[in-house]
Amino acid sequence: MSPSTTKNPTALKDTIIFVVALLVSNMVWKMCISGDEGTEVVLLFGQYDLSRPFDIVACQVAKIVYWLVECFRDTAYMIGDQTIRFASGTACTIVWSCTPIKQSFIWLCLMATTQGGNLHKLWFIPAGWVAIYLFNILRIFIITLCIEYHPDWFEFLHSYLFKYLFYGMLFLLWVLFVERIRRVS
Repeated sequence: MSPSTTKNPTALKDTIIFVVALLVSNMVWKMCISGDEGTEVVLLFGQYDLSRPFDIVACQVAKIVYWLVECFRDTAYMIGDQTIRFASGTACTIVWSCTPIKQSFIWLCLMATTQGGNLHKLWFIPAGWVAIYLFNILRIFIITLCIEYHPDWFEFLHSYLFKYLFYGMLFLLWVLFVERIRRVS
């Protein structure tokens, strides 16, 4: 047994619970929410249309990202409520899956399965949602700036790099709670 596990035997248990909660919440999301990234229809259990709240958040994210892009580039303009186009011809459309709603759901599930004081969770869960929202804005902003002149980078940045950075950020938030906040309880 390594020295770290003898000092804190619950660390391994907590980490296993984190991984299981992450996988299960992701699976539950995929079983309950349907609609591909190219469509505007988001369905809960294949029946209930949830498109409107997702569209509202997607439009909000697009407007904020566009405002940030304008701070660095004068070559961008908006098309409709969700597409940022550059003079180079490259465009980026913020669709429903670009919202941080899924990651916020996963965060809630992670925190619900984590041991710790409920009073601390009452403020830390919303704080995590704010961090998730801001990270999502930063993620889309960076991707949008990068693809203006390198549209071939989109798949790598969107589907690989930032996807895993997002999950890494969730893990770091969880570690902060477990190691710093929960200990105070």
